Amino acid sequence: MHGLMPRKLARAAHLATAPRKPPRVRRRLADRREQLLDLGRALFNERSYDEISIDDIAAAAGISKGLLYHYFPSKRVFYVEGVRAAAAHMLDIVEPVDRDLPPIDRLRVGLDRYLDYVEANARAYATLFRSGMGVDAAVSTIIEETRERILARIVEGLGDPLRVIPPVVALVLRGWIGMVESASLDWLERRREVPRDILRDLLVTSAQTLVVAALERGST
Repeated sequence: MHGLMPRKLARAAHLATAPRKPPRVRRRLADRREQLLDLGRALFNERSYDEISIDDIAAAAGISKGLLYHYFPSKRVFYVEGVRAAAAHMLDIVEPVDRDLPPIDRLRVGLDRYLDYVEANARAYATLFRSGMGVDAAVSTIIEETRERILARIVEGLGDPLRVIPPVVALVLRGWIGMVESASLDWLERRREVPRDILRDLLVTSAQTLVVAALERGST
């Protein structure tokens, strides 16, 4: 038995120092996970959370349910991670606006891109904000983090004199972001009645009005 100890110690030392997964394997796993999340985004844009089972997801991906569980331990985790990926994707679309543009033009371009995203992902967007999953703690955290990121971008776009903005301005802008979400949801059902350009311009005007009024009240 004592003769086996050096070999056991040597093997333990090897396992402790050896990488668990080579970088290429980790990259393949990450790529596969990203592909599954892309698939999930498409599925949840066609049907609601309750209408899709883990079997449906596995069948659409062409993999076994067991392999899907290797990447995501439950449907809820799969959905939450899909929401996280979708939020990051939306921010990537909305945020890269030419900084040489005037602040209002930047806001207009950002809103155009946001409405592009909303329209392209209409079912998933509506489901997220209107279904019970919208009050899931993890999903709510992702939504709030996304709102804060959008708020930070708007504040940054206001220009150097407003780099540190009064709390009242941040307050009304947070309310405005909520209004954009609500108006976007309603617009998805009324696109034939309300042209998108009109909605965008009204949202830009409302942001201007709120910020000016908040600055005036904040300075008194």
